[in-house]
Formats: sequence, structure tokens, C-alpha cells
Amino acid sequence: MMPGAVFKITLFMTNSTYFPIDKLKEGETPLYYYDLHLLDETLDAVKAAASYPNFHVHYAVKANSNPEILQRIAAAGLGADTVSLGEIKAAVTAGFPAPKIVFAGVGKTDAEITTALQYGIGCFNVESKAELEVIESLAAEMGVKAPVALRVNPEIDAHTHHYITTGLAENKFGIAMTMIDELVDYCIKSESLDFRGFHFHIGSQVTDLTPFKILCERINSLQERLPDIEIPLINVGGGLGIDYDNPDSNPIPDFKSYFDIFHENLKLRPGQQLHFELGRAIVAQCGSLITRVVYVKEGVGKKFVIVDGGMTALIRPALYQAHHKIENITSNSDIEERYDVVGPICESSDVFGTDEPLPLTKRGDLIALRSAGAYGEIMASGYNCRPLPGSVFSR
Repeated sequence: MMPGAVFKITLFMTNSTYFPIDKLKEGETPLYYYDLHLLDETLDAVKAAASYPNFHVHYAVKANSNPEILQRIAAAGLGADTVSLGEIKAAVTAGFPAPKIVFAGVGKTDAEITTALQYGIGCFNVESKAELEVIESLAAEMGVKAPVALRVNPEIDAHTHHYITTGLAENKFGIAMTMIDELVDYCIKSESLDFRGFHFHIGSQVTDLTPFKILCERINSLQERLPDIEIPLINVGGGLGIDYDNPDSNPIPDFKSYFDIFHENLKLRPGQQLHFELGRAIVAQCGSLITRVVYVKEGVGKKFVIVDGGMTALIRPALYQAHHKIENITSNSDIEERYDVVGPICESSDVFGTDEPLPLTKRGDLIALRSAGAYGEIMASGYNCRPLPGSVFSR
């Protein structure tokens, strides 16, 4: 706790989230606060909306691998989508059954592939012919058959930030449509590969559902092109976005409309399994970065709120020009002023928001950056030799 800091408010309440101020002010900031009640409600909403036959939801571990979060999601019965051996181990430790784990990523190493085969994971989402050949070779050495799905680039623009668009032909991810027939044939002829189907992922933070409908049309066309090929599963990835501007009005994404798109537009074959890989939509709204005001700096034409948590604690604003709703959760002033909210890192990009309307803010106040449960804590770094943020949970 900062020496001399005074906190008069013990509870800050919003429509969906409360912040236990007494608990938070005792913690070393910056820290992440997770509303586990909201997480549970979100998981219930996911399961209810995805209750169609043969629908399977995996949680994208890259969004947040906090052990408490993972254990809760595993206990809810979801599978896991992973992109590294570290994520596979974290998922297994948290209680995800290995057969419900899928492994994606463009640069799987031999050690990662071998260990994943030893775990008995459900499927490798394969991103290139070169990777397919290595998986085949390693599986043959072990005397096992590797379950594989080919990640296809459907060439769909998800209309999101170019850093998180992944379904276009020029992206590093996936395999071009024109190469699929050759690789399907390769898998089927191999004695060490078990062809499971196709994987797709068009991007992240997709708020217009139209691209998902287009994805269904592309998948239908691909399946029609391969009428005699057994395709046990289709994996459509994730990408469903959240409302960063109104976390309390829309704390739980519209999962029903999302899953209904696939139920109504995707022509699944009899018995074919449909898999999803949601990350941000599940955990983003339950987490907030809590940071403390170190100084309020008077500039020539503006005021700066300088906080102790910067881009090392939450990099999304610096990396993606993303904006998180910013709230002063300890000020009880009726006076509103406008501030630039910035961090302490020695980089000009270390800015959380400009011209932010906040109640009169002073040294020692706690600031919450909302909707930070996804790609927040997991992307934290030790740049400037700063410690990683801790975490606090609702109980």
C-alpha cells in the first residue's frame, strides 16, 4: 500500500461487477481483479447457447492462463485450444482431459509435437505441409497415429485490426484453399496420420457476425468439393468479440446469435462434430487491471494521470491501439475533469487513454481498466525490470 494514501470508499459497484476496495487497496498494484461470479455466468451462457448436438466448445488458453481461471473453465466441461507445449501442460494441470485439447500454431517444435503425442491430445491443427511431414515422421518413430486437422485459410476479411486478422491468404497462418486437396490425399495415404478434418480461424474481436456466415458458405463449398472424403470434424475457431466500451451494459456476449449462425448456415454431414475455440468472449469482461495513481501532472494544456501500471501490465493499447474503459474506483468527487491516463514505462506509446472523463483524481486513487481479462495478464512482461502483476479474485 502506498504510504499516506487514504481510501474512504469500501465498495465500488457497477451493473455487473463490484470492486472490493478494501481488498484491492491492500494489494501491490498493478494487479488483476477477476470477478469469478461473472465468469461462471458467462460459462453458463456459453453452454446454454452451444447446446446443439455435436457442438463442442474449447477455451483458447492464450487469452488467459491464470491457473484459477483455467481450473474454473475446465470444471465447466470445456475443452482447451492451445498454441504451445506450455499451454498444453497448463491445461492438463488445470484438469482439461488430454483428448479435449487441440494444438495449433505455425511453429510447433519437435519436442512439443512429441510430448503432445505422449499426452494423447485430441488433435493437431496443422498449418503447413512442412509441419504435416514432421508430425508424420515423429508419429512413425513413436509407433502411433497422429490426429490432424488441416488449418484452411478461407480468405475472409474479418474487418478487425490487421494484427489479429488471420483468415486471409497473405497471413502466416494456415493453408491456401488451392493446396487442400493435395494435403488431404497425403493424410489419407499416410500410415502415421489420422485425418480428422478441417480447422478455420478468421480473426479476433469480430463484432459483426456476417464474416462467420461467409465462413459457413466457404466450408460448405469445401465439403461439397470432397464428397467421398470422410471428414469427422470441422473446427471453426473462435473470434467472437466483446463490448469494450460498455462492459456493464453488455457483460456477456451474444453467444446465442453466434452459435445460431453455424447451426443455421453450416451443412454438417451426419455425425460430423463441430468445434469452437472461444477465448476473449469467455474471460475478457470478468477481468480488470487495477492500477494506482502515482502523480497527477499539470501540463500546459492538459492534465496527466500517471499510474503505476503501464504497457508492461496491459499492452493492448500500445500494441493494437485498443481502448479499455477507464474508471476511478475510489474518488467520490462530483467534479469531472479530463485527463490523459498514462503509465510509467519509458516509451511514448505507454498511454491507456487520452482526454478521459474522470471524477477529480488525486495521488493514491485506484484506477480500473475494464474488460482486461483477455490478453492482459497473459501478455504482461518484465520490461524495464518491472515485476509481473499479481491477481485477486472475487469469492
